[in-house]
Amino acid sequence: MFEYDRKRIRNFSIIAHIDHGKSTLADRLLELTHTVEAREMQEQYLDNMDLERERGITIKARPVTMHYKANDGQIYQINLIDTPGHVDFAYEVSRSLSACEGALLVVDAVQGVQAQTLANVHLAVDRNLEILPVINKIDLPAADPDSVKKQIEDVIGIDASTALLISAKTGIGIAPVLERILTDIPPPKEPVDSHLRALVFDSHYDAYRGVMVYVRIMSGEMTKKSLIRLMATNKTFEVNEVGVFAPNERPTDVLRPGEVGYFVANIKNTSDVKIGDTITLHKSPAASPLPGFKLISPVVFAGIYPIDSSDFEAVRDALLKLQLNDSALHVEQESSLALGFGFRCGFLGLLHLEIVFERLTREFDLDIITTAPSVIYKITLNNGDVLTIDNPARYPDPAMIECIEEPWVLVHIMTPSDYMGAIMTLTMEKRGELLKTETMSATHLLLTYSLPMNEIITDFNDKLKSVTRGYASFDYETDKYAESDIVKLEIRVNEEQVDAFSCLVHRSKAEYKGRAICAKLKEVIPQQLFKVPVQAAIGGKIIARETISAITKNVTAKCYGGDITRKRKLWEKQKEGKKRMKEIGKVNIPQSAFMDVLKAE
Repeated sequence: MFEYDRKRIRNFSIIAHIDHGKSTLADRLLELTHTVEAREMQEQYLDNMDLERERGITIKARPVTMHYKANDGQIYQINLIDTPGHVDFAYEVSRSLSACEGALLVVDAVQGVQAQTLANVHLAVDRNLEILPVINKIDLPAADPDSVKKQIEDVIGIDASTALLISAKTGIGIAPVLERILTDIPPPKEPVDSHLRALVFDSHYDAYRGVMVYVRIMSGEMTKKSLIRLMATNKTFEVNEVGVFAPNERPTDVLRPGEVGYFVANIKNTSDVKIGDTITLHKSPAASPLPGFKLISPVVFAGIYPIDSSDFEAVRDALLKLQLNDSALHVEQESSLALGFGFRCGFLGLLHLEIVFERLTREFDLDIITTAPSVIYKITLNNGDVLTIDNPARYPDPAMIECIEEPWVLVHIMTPSDYMGAIMTLTMEKRGELLKTETMSATHLLLTYSLPMNEIITDFNDKLKSVTRGYASFDYETDKYAESDIVKLEIRVNEEQVDAFSCLVHRSKAEYKGRAICAKLKEVIPQQLFKVPVQAAIGGKIIARETISAITKNVTAKCYGGDITRKRKLWEKQKEGKKRMKEIGKVNIPQSAFMDVLKAE
């Protein structure tokens, strides 16, 4: 059994691009240390959400404590702090890395270094972690470990001469990984004093016990019945239970410096627990919190509406439940003339939006529609006030606007050099500027672009994959706000504005987008008894128009022979009727039309 000794604790996480074998390596480590019995073992053990298994990504971080008897006869406690791999969850990754002393960098022996690997390695390097390169999938016929080693050295700048060669699927070379973790990754540092400081790196909501908070103890001790204080929200709670993950929750008596575990303290409200917060004792608090805490702010906004208005309460409950597990999801109520009551939600990025949408439709069995995603614009008015706007409905009168700024991001694209031209064409369409090109190997390039965030949140990833036949990977980080010519595009049906279709776009893209929406609406709105104009406008200027033709009725069908004047009289009468109908006629746009247009965008 492991007796507490700080020098025999190792905390590490695994950094990898999607599908490079991070979860499979974690499975092998769990098996080798007998943390999970063979009969309970299943693939991707730590990814317990269906969605994670299907997409092969980690969405929620899961820590696990393993005990390992090393070759020197000592028993070590090894804590794996699993991290989400995607760029949208970069802040959560940075907090998980702050709880570690080292990281395994897993790189696929066939594909080499990819964009997301780079982003997360930089986070680890910034925190002075010891990085241990591991080259996976060496059993594949196309594996080329030597060129991957050279890539790791050239691109990331880490010595890869002693990189471990493994195959997580077949289990080749796993035992040396554990030994190298013990020798290469340092034990937790000596605590500065005996005041309790614990870093919160994740949390989840348990229906019976409230919020379960995942912590790494930096100094001091946490026991049952401790009276603790959360430093960011200044709330006080009494601890009911502390424990470790092995791999399911297992209560223990105490958590000591360097250990990773959880505690439960009757916290009912998830907004009290912030990721990256510091926990200290209420009676003898630490003087200052641990560095690096920041509030996560959403980047992309979209409306979520129930298709059937009677589901509104169900959608609200579902969003609140998701918020319990996902502190970064921002929700506020709003209503729209076309779609009724719904919610304006803020997300960390496009993948985050997609996952929330999938979880709402699957776990809660709801029929919902999302409006086109938008970013936050900063608008400076003539009187000096600054507004932040993510919803076109709140756009002020153009005469009062001094200037509009939009967010830009730095995009890193890794691509085979054959596709350079196609990528340049795509990024020019998206208003991008090429900052630098780096050669990574004989066949691969790393391109760094500055792009408006507005352009990459809709279909950039899909288009990048299609022009490079799926070979390029990209990653982005937020950069700055820059002044831009943003206008509000209004869509009018029969001279009436439809707020669900209006959006904020760059002036150069407005005409193209307006034409596309008008053409789509012409297809999906049913014909009326009179002509219906569908127009796209910026302010008072119409920039695109389609006309839905009227249903024709043959009023002269009953006239046989006789004088032409009889027919003329009936035609005149019909013309008058149509004119009158157009003045008072109202076009009801069916719900299906909104779905079709929002999907087409």
